[in-house]
Amino acid sequence: MNIKIPSVRFKLPHKNQNTDGGSLYIMCDNYSIYSDQSSRVLVDKTKSGKERPWRTKKLSNVNYYELLHILEFKKAERVKECGTVLEFKADEDTGHLKLFKTWFCKSRLCSLCNWRRAMKHSSQTKKIVAEVVRRKPKARWVFLTLTVKNVYDGEELNKSLSDMAQGFRRMMQYKKVAKNLIGFMRATEVTVNPIDNSYNQHMHVLLCVESTYFYNTENYINQKQWIQFWKRAMKLDYDPNVKVQIVKPKNKHKSDIQSAVDETAKYPIKDTDYMTDDEEKNLQRVADLEEGLHRKRLISYGGLLKEIHKELNLDDAEDGDLIHTDDEEDEASENAYSIVAIWNWERRNYFIKGDR
Repeated sequence: MNIKIPSVRFKLPHKNQNTDGGSLYIMCDNYSIYSDQSSRVLVDKTKSGKERPWRTKKLSNVNYYELLHILEFKKAERVKECGTVLEFKADEDTGHLKLFKTWFCKSRLCSLCNWRRAMKHSSQTKKIVAEVVRRKPKARWVFLTLTVKNVYDGEELNKSLSDMAQGFRRMMQYKKVAKNLIGFMRATEVTVNPIDNSYNQHMHVLLCVESTYFYNTENYINQKQWIQFWKRAMKLDYDPNVKVQIVKPKNKHKSDIQSAVDETAKYPIKDTDYMTDDEEKNLQRVADLEEGLHRKRLISYGGLLKEIHKELNLDDAEDGDLIHTDDEEDEASENAYSIVAIWNWERRNYFIKGDR
């Protein structure tokens, strides 16, 4: 589906706001966007030289919008406008770009928003973990993956996710679990089984425990015990799959803690799960996932990690500011200048307007 808009009115934040909303509007003439062949394609690189995937994520966002439009979701138009105009601050000396203003739809399945959320979640968790390590240098870390049986539609998914959140809270209060628990961070992920089109909902949990957790059998919880705790907490009539990993301080490539942080900061839903060659299948999956994820919290902290999250004044990675993800925190220099990149619907890419 090719999307053309006779004229577009894009909403950007007011210059003194740090949120995704605001009151500044840019009026874009459709003809000038399509006809200006001299405009440069946006290239936004990190300081390490890696190009940020703006075009890839926006193309996925457009595909998602088209599915919502067919399904007649009211938020379809809002999703379409997500990240359509990007304003950056460019460093006069290095040319390095820092996102300054845009508008994000914050829909659960939007690739642009999930990409920004994952960056923000990872950055926040690194800060929290670093502070925990500073305060509790002898603390140890355990990585859990908690799973239940797959479900087959949106209604079942919604109920299962609610049950899992309640079950997890119950399990964290069990005497043997709470005995050595310092804090935790959990993230919920949903994947699609391509064979039977069922949905697998599972939690990635990074647990911080006292060193006494490993002293003896009275403190240590082995995999069989974790399975039984999760089964009891979820009131299941079968043994669920539970994976337990001891997080080691270092390995050859990067710390296991960082690997665990990366795992919990993954996209909660991968766009490849609902962007297949089968449109009918895609429509069903989007409808199910929209229903299943409705009003669900997918990220949460507990114990000391929650306290530190509050102390560091970190906002909500799920529904907060997606402009400032802190992947590179340097503020724009005083001699930075503005660059505006606009999504070209016909040429399917971002083009910089008004080059200096």
